[in-house]
Amino acid sequence: MMSAWLVDHKTNNMSKAYNTEELLRQSLEAIDKHKLVFIDDISTYLPCSRATFYNHQLDKVDAIKDSLVKNRVELKVAMRNKWFKSDSPPLQIALMKLISSDDERRAMSTSFMETKQKHKVEDLREFTDEELLDMMKDEEQDDQQETDNTRTE
Repeated sequence: MMSAWLVDHKTNNMSKAYNTEELLRQSLEAIDKHKLVFIDDISTYLPCSRATFYNHQLDKVDAIKDSLVKNRVELKVAMRNKWFKSDSPPLQIALMKLISSDDERRAMSTSFMETKQKHKVEDLREFTDEELLDMMKDEEQDDQQETDNTRTE
């Protein structure tokens, strides 16, 4: 590809003029050849800088976006297939998290904690300080008995 040189008359700097269609063709070729999935990676394989890539508004071209999405989907499908065939529990759990419903995912990621309440919840303002202290002592004794019973079983 022959490039023309442009001169910025304010700074007297010379720069190459790139053909947008040629950069587009090279971008699509790089995406396909290197299986790229991120737009920022494309300029690495082009003869221009990242700034030139964006100045030509190649990041807004649907063909480039579609090619990146296609590679991303193919990569995700390949990874999920590999995880499915794997005997590795972490990979299988990761796959389950990806494919499960919200309820299944919630059940996998949260711990279930059962609480036992011995007393009916009452308005504690109705009790005197002595009555409250007695209830707390009774509760402590009940807990100690349960602990002792659990140890002997």
